[in-house]
Amino acid sequence: MKKYIDTGKKDTRSGFGAGLAYLGKTNENVVALCADLIGSLKMDEFIKICPERFFQVGIAEANMIGMAAGLTIGGKIPFTGTFANFSTGRVYDQIRQSVAYSDKNVKICASHAGLTLGEDGATHQILEDIGLMKMLPGMTVISTADYNQTKAATIAIAEHEGPVYLRFGRPKVPNFTPADEKFEIGKAQLLSEGTDVTLIATGHCVWEALQAAETLETKGISAEVINIHTIKPLDEAAVLASVKKTGCVVTCEEHNFLGGLGESVARTLSLEFPAPQEYIATKDTFGESGTSSELMAKYELDAPAIVRAAEKVIKRK
Repeated sequence: MKKYIDTGKKDTRSGFGAGLAYLGKTNENVVALCADLIGSLKMDEFIKICPERFFQVGIAEANMIGMAAGLTIGGKIPFTGTFANFSTGRVYDQIRQSVAYSDKNVKICASHAGLTLGEDGATHQILEDIGLMKMLPGMTVISTADYNQTKAATIAIAEHEGPVYLRFGRPKVPNFTPADEKFEIGKAQLLSEGTDVTLIATGHCVWEALQAAETLETKGISAEVINIHTIKPLDEAAVLASVKKTGCVVTCEEHNFLGGLGESVARTLSLEFPAPQEYIATKDTFGESGTSSELMAKYELDAPAIVRAAEKVIKRK
């Protein structure tokens, strides 16, 4: 199998900040709004480059979404920034009415997603945001794997016409995708070919899936690893091609198994090619306070859990 190297751990939110700064220099229509979390969203460099295109709205997330929708009318491309919990759950009505229903070109950029927000605990962790966003008609939903990919995705969504939800995280994680790799919205990435089981992962779980594949290889199991960075629109052709070859699949996400990537894959398979599937995801529960690694292990989202799920699903073929 193809091996991937961690070139140095970086947080994906810094990838967003770097991408936004690049847009500040190259796209005069890009504007940024933040709900009192400039440092957490790494928006400082954008502000230095073009302070006149930045709006600090304070702890008023609903107003931020409404302002962003209005800015699109004048041809601007607004990027909003706050924690994923506040980017979605707190302002769902405004997103639905002012952005999705109105088909406004707003980029909702959400940091600190999933369990790996860590010690801030369940009230700040959100494990249902992918479901909330993917059910909105016309909304593109992206969940990136590392720093390089988050930077590339941030730049790419500025060229995409229509509302986008971009999900990324707080902790430093392995940075393993090429720095010059083009980000193609809606196009899955085949990271490693295999014949016995398909591992489909998104976000922080992509690296965990790659590590699981290496462990499975030592057990004589050939795992195919696919990075689904765009959950909506889903690259159904890539999913079907892989599962038709391997005959079974494990979906991996730092999100509730209800409403997430796993359900999108299951829907695709049920319509075209029913196959055994196991879910690496939280099981209809809220999170809790703890370190990122502790939570990933306790809620069975890490590489060892993926190995166990792969061995289980293979037996169901």
